[in-house]
Amino acid sequence: MTIETLVARYGLLAILLGAGVEGEAVVVTGGVLAHRGLVPLVPACICAAIGSFVVDQVWFAVGRRFQNHRWIVRIRAKPAFARAMDLLERRPTGFILAFRFIYGMRTVSPIAIGTSRVPLRTFLPLNALAAAVWGPVFTLFGFYVGHALDPLIDRIAGKAKLIVLVVLVLIVFVAVIQLTRVLLHERRSQADDSRP
Repeated sequence: MTIETLVARYGLLAILLGAGVEGEAVVVTGGVLAHRGLVPLVPACICAAIGSFVVDQVWFAVGRRFQNHRWIVRIRAKPAFARAMDLLERRPTGFILAFRFIYGMRTVSPIAIGTSRVPLRTFLPLNALAAAVWGPVFTLFGFYVGHALDPLIDRIAGKAKLIVLVVLVLIVFVAVIQLTRVLLHERRSQADDSRP
């Protein structure tokens, strides 16, 4: 099986998982891969949007469900959380639409929104709209950056194939680790909650 086959088969899954776990870097890389013809552009945009949407919905639910858990309490003590809450209180709709685009606010924001009084019926459509914009914007950025990278990629074509494979493996590895951490943490939290 060639590297092109591997990327074509698993590249969209890597973009889907990476969009939620890692964010912009993975999605821009997905755009570069689309430019190189290793993944289709429109599905790459869709995977980026879906990955971002799903993970932010999960973080919102975690913030809502585990507001008083010690892990959430520790996150609440961080300056980024206070900044997210301040922005959310001043402009709730604008903040929900924009937090993905604000450096350093992407992970903490949906948790903060989950701990707030913003109802799910408000967050869900705004989150979907923001993800539907964010995914294509960063994928297309990568796609057009790919034009500038063409001469460099052509010079190191053999090495680039190896690099792409390593990046994809790392993305999947990081996604599995993050998912495992979340699941273990949830299991510990349920065990702690069930103790008298």
